[in-house]
Amino acid sequence: MIPDNDVNSLASAVLDACQRHNIMLATAESCTGGLISAALTAIPGSSSVVERGFVTYTNEAKHDMLGIPLTLFESVGAVSKEVACAMAEGAISHSRAQVSVAVTGIAGPGGGTDDKPVGMVHLAAARLNGDTRHERHVFPGDRDAVRADAVNAALSLVLEVLKN
Repeated sequence: MIPDNDVNSLASAVLDACQRHNIMLATAESCTGGLISAALTAIPGSSSVVERGFVTYTNEAKHDMLGIPLTLFESVGAVSKEVACAMAEGAISHSRAQVSVAVTGIAGPGGGTDDKPVGMVHLAAARLNGDTRHERHVFPGDRDAVRADAVNAALSLVLEVLKN
């Protein structure tokens, strides 16, 4: 996916905000599969801000790379507020970044349930020694639309966290 103008604008705004605050950013992605990192690194100069990206598509990857306890998946499932927040916090603790964004969800077309429908995405953004913010969305559309909306929402959430 090549970022569109809206994503480019959001990604540029995130990079500018991080540069103003002199902080590095890490991403922890599941259903977006690296699209947030791709949007950020499509912008020239992003290497001064993007510290690293974790693509953790499986529970085992989330455990191995971000330190999320396997028992958390058993108790709440991978697509949950708790896992999204743990991913964001894990990205901070397993990197040199001072801010992170994480996404976990069900992009479809399969995998949804009544409780967790296709399009459900949990996002979290964390700051080093700060609070972790969470958002839950159910995005309409096909797999590509859900993933694109998740990228936009994730970048917007980072901007909100950086305002504080």
